[in-house]
Amino acid sequence: MVDTSFFTHPKLDWQRRYEALRASFVERLPAHIVADRYGYTTSYIHLLRHQFKHGKLDFGEPPAEGTTRRRRVSAEVRQKIRSWRERKLSAAEITELLLEDGLEISVRTVERVLAEEGFAKLPRRTRLKIGMTVQGAEIPEKSQKMVPNELDGQRFDSPAAGVFLFAPFLAQLGFPKIVEAARLPGSRQIPALSYLLSFLALKLLGTERYAHVGEHGFDPGLGLFAGLNVLPKCTAMSSYAYTLDDVHLQRLQEAFIKQAIHTGLYDGSIINLDFHTVPHFGDESVLDSHWAGARGKVMKGALTLFAQDAQTKLLLYTQADIQRAETDDQILAFMDFWPKVWRGVKPTLVFDSRFTTYANLSKLNEDGIKFITLRRRGSRLVESVQDIKQWKRIHIPHGKRKYPNPLVHETTVHLRGYEGSLRQVIMKNNGRESPTFLVSNDTDLAIELLVGNYARRWRVENSIAEAVSFFNLNALSSPILLKVHFDVLMTMVADTLYTMLARKLRGFEDCDAPKLFRHFVKGKGTIKVRNGNVTVVFPRRAHNPVLRSVPWNNLPSSLPASSATPLNLRFS
Repeated sequence: MVDTSFFTHPKLDWQRRYEALRASFVERLPAHIVADRYGYTTSYIHLLRHQFKHGKLDFGEPPAEGTTRRRRVSAEVRQKIRSWRERKLSAAEITELLLEDGLEISVRTVERVLAEEGFAKLPRRTRLKIGMTVQGAEIPEKSQKMVPNELDGQRFDSPAAGVFLFAPFLAQLGFPKIVEAARLPGSRQIPALSYLLSFLALKLLGTERYAHVGEHGFDPGLGLFAGLNVLPKCTAMSSYAYTLDDVHLQRLQEAFIKQAIHTGLYDGSIINLDFHTVPHFGDESVLDSHWAGARGKVMKGALTLFAQDAQTKLLLYTQADIQRAETDDQILAFMDFWPKVWRGVKPTLVFDSRFTTYANLSKLNEDGIKFITLRRRGSRLVESVQDIKQWKRIHIPHGKRKYPNPLVHETTVHLRGYEGSLRQVIMKNNGRESPTFLVSNDTDLAIELLVGNYARRWRVENSIAEAVSFFNLNALSSPILLKVHFDVLMTMVADTLYTMLARKLRGFEDCDAPKLFRHFVKGKGTIKVRNGNVTVVFPRRAHNPVLRSVPWNNLPSSLPASSATPLNLRFS
């Protein structure tokens, strides 16, 4: 006779589990009380709750006690299960694959079929062996060298396909020859060229830190750009940067600038110089304190030097391993470097008042180097301007200058530590409260050009600001000075490539890197590899007509990592 004991003291297993869960979730009884009532352990009650919350329990119509319902599996499905187990796939993975094919079969059924076919259970695998981290994130493939022929016939989407817009300009610069001339180290799995292209790809995309390379770790498009299956992991890239000493970096910089000069990228007549401090918040024992303009204070950091071609606004020299005692002589180090890359050209140097000493200015004058700088002014020097009666109004030929018509007064001065006399130009009504004192050894240059050439020194400050904001110069993954120099070099290369791209885009010739990235580089594309040719198809976008107007046929068209592989760019 069936009475209330059928519900209060269930005998069937499925009913006991049901009543235990009902007591847990409806009556809200503690796990130990539910376990005592229905003859379970407390841990099993927790397991039931977990399985129920995640939909792993089926309370459909149960089979009769003592019988087993077995799903009939066709020979075709059995063959699929056999072939997948031969690839060392687990029963759960096989179940997911069958579900993708439209076959809903339980894990138990797959396990039964495998047992009937004579397969033993797979040994328990760690998450790392499965290809996942402890938190469940997927692990990308191991990076290794790859030739495009291995991808023949494949088609895949790349979230960062815009980097291929720079491939023609890398070929125009002869980037593989630059890396070869620098004699950088590499490995069998990852050559030196692929390492540099991996770093460069992250720079071109504005990736904040090299530690964020994991965001691009599954993109085969970036791997193809660098000649790899996927980009190297963060540890591999950081370790490679540490292996590059100062000799490697100097050779790399020299080879790049020589090739850029050969391509005709620089004017070379006027060069702006400026310092920048890369802030650091780690171990400060090996770093000096410097003025950090981005922070507005003196702080520990790596001092870097930038030299910029004033006419083209391109960076053409960098240095990062600079101690406080070495700052005054950096201008002499630059002039020692310059004849190695461009003989017969003596540029005019433009820099700030505290960039070097008057004694070093005298050495520049002895070598026939022209310079324009500011004179260090004190209160007495500023007060003496009030006695000057004769002023001349000039016009500075800069289109966007807010104060194009300042008043000037020209004299000749002698400064302590400088042998000989200097040309001094005092300037007021130029938007500043105090007058400005320009000094130069160029006595033949028209005063309008002298003032105008110094007025354009802000261009190097703008370039540094862009390097900080878009190329993330202040967000390095390591404080090691040589690593900072390597990052600065990659910033210089990326800045040059963006300028080369801008010159080909009608109406966008003077745009900065962030705007070019937003309108042209950012976005996905489809990559097709067929018969040794790589085609990158960009989806329909508002600025595609500008890209279509670029004469790509007149530019070298090959992959950066493989000059023998043709590259075609298509815009929908």
